[in-house]
Amino acid sequence: MADKKLTVPLRGDVRSFLDQLGKTPSVKARSCSGRLVFALDATASREPTWQTARQLQREMFDTAASLGGLEIQLCYYRGMSDFYASPWTVGADALRREMAGTQCIGGYTQIARVLEHVEREAHRQKISALVFIGDCVEENVDFLCRRAGTLGLMGIRAFVFQEGHDAAAESAFRQISKLTQGAYCRFDAGSADQLRELLGAVAAYAAGGLTALENYSRERKGAALQITHQIKRS
Repeated sequence: MADKKLTVPLRGDVRSFLDQLGKTPSVKARSCSGRLVFALDATASREPTWQTARQLQREMFDTAASLGGLEIQLCYYRGMSDFYASPWTVGADALRREMAGTQCIGGYTQIARVLEHVEREAHRQKISALVFIGDCVEENVDFLCRRAGTLGLMGIRAFVFQEGHDAAAESAFRQISKLTQGAYCRFDAGSADQLRELLGAVAAYAAGGLTALENYSRERKGAALQITHQIKRS
């Protein structure tokens, strides 16, 4: 993956997005299944995290099952233009098969395609949340912020988890999460427990709303509390 860094300019319309988001109703707990888009950067540098996520995604379903269930759609990009979105699934085995058959390929980030895809899906059916896992940004950040702002106005929170310490990526990821009233967290390479907590927290939110997230965070503490605190401040 290219090693270039981007500056992240902040435009005045960010404030207008946030003002409108303040008027957007929060996602409520529901008895039916929530829907979560689980998106990953599958370029070459993501191979270790892809393997970890493959192992942990069952726990997302287990957490959600205790709260009424969860439908998950796997999305990823890789190479120069390869973008994939799986069918919606309610079973960990189906998602595991999707991930097991995929190899990471070097290329550039396609985060805009992830955000645009979520917007299209949300016009078809209600989506509770977006999880995105990545390590860098190689796109126009103003454009990403506009797309994130649209998701925020639709009531879709983005939970952005960054591996590594790329400063430009962190700034962009924080803006995406802020514009959707979601949350940003960094995790360390090889920290399966930390990523497990983060994914479990989002699954709890997607399946049961803010109350379920708060309950999950009180039990697990640690990284899960970061998500709860950010959402409650938004």
